[in-house]
Amino acid sequence: MFAALVTLALLGADPGLSPAEFERLHAALQPEADAPWRTIPWRVSLLEARQEAAKQQKPIFIWAMDGHPLGCT
Repeated sequence: MFAALVTLALLGADPGLSPAEFERLHAALQPEADAPWRTIPWRVSLLEARQEAAKQQKPIFIWAMDGHPLGCT
């Protein structure tokens, strides 16, 4: 069903979701609260990450992307 909604959205069609249907889909598509990636201490500020990494003598992993969020170019 999600793929059909994405396809309709990309084609510009209005799927005509009711507020209740939207809430149901929104709740179903949320990541699990205990997902492993949520345990990583992500930083938004590169400066903050550099300072923290220097204090702990650890490297920095940078995840960067550009372009359309559905295309990840």
